[in-house]
Amino acid sequence: MKTPDPLLMVADSERDADMLYATGLFVPDPFIYLRQRGRATLVMSDLELDRARRLARHCRVLALSAYQRRLQRDGVRRPGLAQVIRALLRERRLRRVTVPRQFPLGLARELGELGVRVRPSRGAVFPQREQKSADEVKKISAALMMAEVGMAEAMQVLRAAKIGKDGRLLYQGAPLTSERLRSVIDCAVLQANGLAAHTIVAGGRQACDPHETGHGPLRAHEPIIIDIFPRSQRTGYFGDITRTVVRGRASEGVRRLYDTVRRAQELAFGQIRAGVRGVAVHRAVQEFFEREGYPTRRRDNHMEGFFHGTGHGLGLEIHEAPRLSAQSADTLKPGHVVTVEPGLYYPELGGVRLEDVALVTTRGARNLTRFEKVLEL
Repeated sequence: MKTPDPLLMVADSERDADMLYATGLFVPDPFIYLRQRGRATLVMSDLELDRARRLARHCRVLALSAYQRRLQRDGVRRPGLAQVIRALLRERRLRRVTVPRQFPLGLARELGELGVRVRPSRGAVFPQREQKSADEVKKISAALMMAEVGMAEAMQVLRAAKIGKDGRLLYQGAPLTSERLRSVIDCAVLQANGLAAHTIVAGGRQACDPHETGHGPLRAHEPIIIDIFPRSQRTGYFGDITRTVVRGRASEGVRRLYDTVRRAQELAFGQIRAGVRGVAVHRAVQEFFEREGYPTRRRDNHMEGFFHGTGHGLGLEIHEAPRLSAQSADTLKPGHVVTVEPGLYYPELGGVRLEDVALVTTRGARNLTRFEKVLEL
């Protein structure tokens, strides 16, 4: 059996999930990671050196400055990362490496000019990231609780909001806007040690664009989609939850829309288990919506119906494998953690989406989400 090429990564671990997974360190600037025959080496700046040696005990940690001084003595005036990597590889008698597909193109070209053969990985460099360990499931659940804290604050504000004569919501004597409610949510998440970005609070027609964050006054008697997906500041894992609520009375059309989405989510949960294809789960939801009289189509140059995936993997990235979608080639495995978030969107009614998080097992799906589902507040 051929020995795989060593793995080289150069990235910061604040944004690169593979680097965070490999090292367990939050580092804001790019650094070098080399794995050869199961052993990992990090090359770090002096700023991060002691912390890395303390926290990444499974890695050998070397000083970037030591390599740079050595290269300067050898005549390299301003040694950059490419020169340091070549020196690191030469010490190990290596001339070629495998890199992630998102590896920086400019750095790859520099390495090629220095005689290092760079080959992009054919797949994920850490395929085991897909199937979460029990410890990872706990970390995702903790991040999900942060999302639920934010959702609870949002519900409390909406319940306390007054309905103005023009139908606009008022809270503590001032208009309740998407921006104002979003700030309440994000502050609650922050106090729970999470970071919320691009939280969605979208009412009425705005909610028919699923990634519209929402803006302006919120109104009574129309659906409001609240989608919160914070990242734990301590672990880097994400949580994700969506609820749709109406402050006041929902119309009969909205009630039926909500009930249909709720039943579609229950259907999806019933489909999910190890060995099932992601596309099959999504197709079951699509077909259910069609049978219930909710077609998906383009009308007046806008999409309406159900036009996004049923779910996605959740972990160190907010969207990762596997996918529950029309284009998915994934088969569910034990330990996969996926969102289940069917939705329906019609401009004359508004949008409805419900999202919980499922742990895939051989027997079915375990719902990690605890927050209640209530339409009218």
